[in-house]
Amino acid sequence: MRTILHVDLDAFYPSVEVREHPELEGRPVIVGADPKEGRGRGVISSASYEARSFGVRSAMPISRAWKLCPEGVYLRPDHELYRRASNNVMRILRSHTERFEQGGIDEAYLDISSRVDDLDQAANLARTIMQEVLDSEDLSCSVGVAPNKMLAKIGSDFRKPFGLTVISEEGAKEFLSPLGVRKIPGVGPRTEEMLLDLGIRTIGQLAAADPDRLARQLGSLGKRLYERAQGIDPSEVVVNYETKSIGREVTFERDIKDAAPILQLMDGLAEEIYGELIECGFRFKTITVKVRYEHFDTFTRARSLSFSTNDLDILRNNSKRLVDQFLRKKKKVRLVGLRVSALSRVYSNSRRGQLPQTVPSPAAPLSPERHPG
Repeated sequence: MRTILHVDLDAFYPSVEVREHPELEGRPVIVGADPKEGRGRGVISSASYEARSFGVRSAMPISRAWKLCPEGVYLRPDHELYRRASNNVMRILRSHTERFEQGGIDEAYLDISSRVDDLDQAANLARTIMQEVLDSEDLSCSVGVAPNKMLAKIGSDFRKPFGLTVISEEGAKEFLSPLGVRKIPGVGPRTEEMLLDLGIRTIGQLAAADPDRLARQLGSLGKRLYERAQGIDPSEVVVNYETKSIGREVTFERDIKDAAPILQLMDGLAEEIYGELIECGFRFKTITVKVRYEHFDTFTRARSLSFSTNDLDILRNNSKRLVDQFLRKKKKVRLVGLRVSALSRVYSNSRRGQLPQTVPSPAAPLSPERHPG
């Protein structure tokens, strides 16, 4: 029996900050760019569950987050701290299986097929892992248990924080049926809108759709989505996976035409990517920007350097030059993205520097429901 766990650390960046600074417990903690009292540029890296109750979300422009939650505690990312915490957690996860794939700094897949005989044993192992992470690192995680990676990932997001969701092969379609199509990993706003145009809102409606019609309307994507709606995902847990690129995208709440906020946002995206480059020890050679206009026309433009670097100014300046060529068209923009690729490892232990920390003066304490991590 194939059995996969997806382990997802709950609100990882803010949870690590609260662990290090217990006085922040119960307050809306927002990790990202400096808000500058609503005038800041850049985006949110992560938000605590208390902050999410105000509508603050990852990848949201920092100026928007400030409007929604001016009483929040805004912190600049401490990537070295997060990397150490992640490494400790991943060491725990690796100890429970030989087939391990880290999906990001705060998530991983474990193929435990050889360790368990049924889903009850798998659930018990998941509980053991959750408790071990909590006891060892004082961080909570949520786990999905399922026969494939897609279902496990959907499961880990289903009951957060500190939640465990078990999905059987026989019960997969029933579990998926009422969920919105955005719950399928990889389905973003554009794909969701295409499905809405076909009258499809839920995964159940997608599973009941005519596969030939989906193929005609959406091509190969339609076939893949139909399979996912049936609970099918043949992908394997990839051992020793190597990161090939690092990127960020932001979809605007309203399409915008003014170039200034887009150029400011590119600075923020560059800073986010720079932080992850330093955190993971990478240099890059290729910079790619992505722009989606109001009618979903999407374009990319790339530049490859003659050398590898992790220099923030080089990333910022080139990304703005690349995106500026799209902004000259004077069209309304729906989405912008930035990605670096052709990555190579930095073998020196030296660091170019760390992002400065910013903690505004404390706001009046709040008293929302306490979350474990």
